Amino acid sequence: MANVTLKRHDHVAEITLNRPESLNAISSALARELVATTNEVGADRDVRAVVVTAAGDRAFCVGADLKERNAMTDQEFAEQRLLFRQAFGGVLGLPQPTIAAVHGFALGGGCEIALSCDLIVADESAVVGLPEVTIGLVPGGGGTQLALRRLGPGRAADVVLTGRRVPAGEALELGLIDRLVPAGSAHAAALETAAAIAANSPVATRAAKRALRSGLGLDYAAAMDIEDAAWRTAAFSADRKEGIAAFNDKRKPDWPGH
Repeated sequence: MANVTLKRHDHVAEITLNRPESLNAISSALARELVATTNEVGADRDVRAVVVTAAGDRAFCVGADLKERNAMTDQEFAEQRLLFRQAFGGVLGLPQPTIAAVHGFALGGGCEIALSCDLIVADESAVVGLPEVTIGLVPGGGGTQLALRRLGPGRAADVVLTGRRVPAGEALELGLIDRLVPAGSAHAAALETAAAIAANSPVATRAAKRALRSGLGLDYAAAMDIEDAAWRTAAFSADRKEGIAAFNDKRKPDWPGH
C-alpha cells in the first residue's frame, strides 16, 4: 500500500498521508513518497490548488516514526534528516495554493506539514503541537520558523518551548489554524476551499502566493516591489485578458493559465 496517495478533482490535487495504522507517522518511506508526489504535483500546470489530508479517523499525522528512529545509528539519523528536509520543503515549495485538512492529532512533523501549507482547515477534533523538546529534539521541519511567522515570538515560544498539545479552539485563537469546522468536516471544507481557489486565475493565484510568501519580513518598500512584480506577472498575462473579457461578457472565464 502506498504511504502517500494522489487524487485529482478537476484542477485540485489531493495528497493523502496514508499510514493510518501508525497514525500517519512519517517514516523514511513516507518521506520519499512525499518528495516524489510534491515534485509531480508542483510540475503539473493543470493543478491550480492542492489539499493535503490524511487517512484514518484518529490523526492527521503524529510526526516522525519514532519506532523506526529507535533503531537508527547517528549516521542513519543524519541521512534521514536530509530526506525529511526535502519532504517538508516539497510541501512548502509547491507553487500552487495549498490547504491542509486537519483532524485529530497533528503533532511534531504532522503540525509542520500543516504549517507548510498556505491555509489550515481543522475540525473540532484537532489537537496540534510541536512536542519535539519533550524527547530531546528541536522542530526541524520548519516548525520554529513557521510558528514564529504565524504566531509572533511570544506565542511561538509558548508552543515550542513547552511542547504542549493545543486543542482546536485555542489553536484558532493563537493562529496555529486558520479555519475551524465541525468534527468530521475538515476534508470536505478543504476541498471546497480548494475548488474556490481553482476557479480563479492560476496565473494570478500563483503570483499572489509568491507575493505573500516573499514579502514576509521585508520592509514595506521592498515588499511593495515584490507585490508589483506579482501584479505585472498577472496584468500582462493571457489570464488577465480572459478575466476582463469574461466579466464584460457576463460568463465564467476559461483561463489560459499562462
